[in-house]
Amino acid sequence: MTRAVIFDLDGTLIDSAPDIHAAANRLMERHGMAPFTPPETRDFVGKGVPHFIGCCLKARDRDGDAGLHAQLVAEFVAGYETAVTLTQVYPGVAAALADLSRMGHRLAICTNKPLAPARAVLAHLGLDAHFAVVIGGDSLDLRKPDPAPLHAAARALGARDVLFVGDSEVDAETAARARLPFALYTQGYRKAPVEALPHTRAFDHFDALPGIVADLLP
Repeated sequence: MTRAVIFDLDGTLIDSAPDIHAAANRLMERHGMAPFTPPETRDFVGKGVPHFIGCCLKARDRDGDAGLHAQLVAEFVAGYETAVTLTQVYPGVAAALADLSRMGHRLAICTNKPLAPARAVLAHLGLDAHFAVVIGGDSLDLRKPDPAPLHAAARALGARDVLFVGDSEVDAETAARARLPFALYTQGYRKAPVEALPHTRAFDHFDALPGIVADLLP
């Protein structure tokens, strides 16, 4: 039986918050709005680009302008594919992915980041070869925390024994709704305390992940 580990991307495998912050501020400057601090844009991350732009506009008292929202979503997505230069891989990720592959697990990405930017940043960071399947925020009509994207990734891998790895409230809810075990990376973008998020295991460095996987997917 195929065993699989499915990962969130932003805040889990990669720290993309600096690139997202820079892209948001370029957009704000272009439209005559005040810039954001890094913690502000980091708090907006997790539910896809339309939600992110909605948070930006709400913070600038412009959330009632549907036309502006649509325009900014389109502009942000257009520049998102090249927003990779400030993004870094979290420590231990590359070694953990290699170990999991050697252990016989198939690997996938399930992210709310649009598919093209997700693939672009994986390729830029040299991580793309590890993943047989990438499900983005625009791959289906639904996004996390709906469990449909996670189920789609598992189906695409042909896997029934699945562990989901993520960093946030959205990821924890997605795993719970999908009824799958969840490993919480504690150094990502969550806002709530670790104990407030439902999880099977928690870890603060990717050195620990292969052992967690071995325990949960023997």
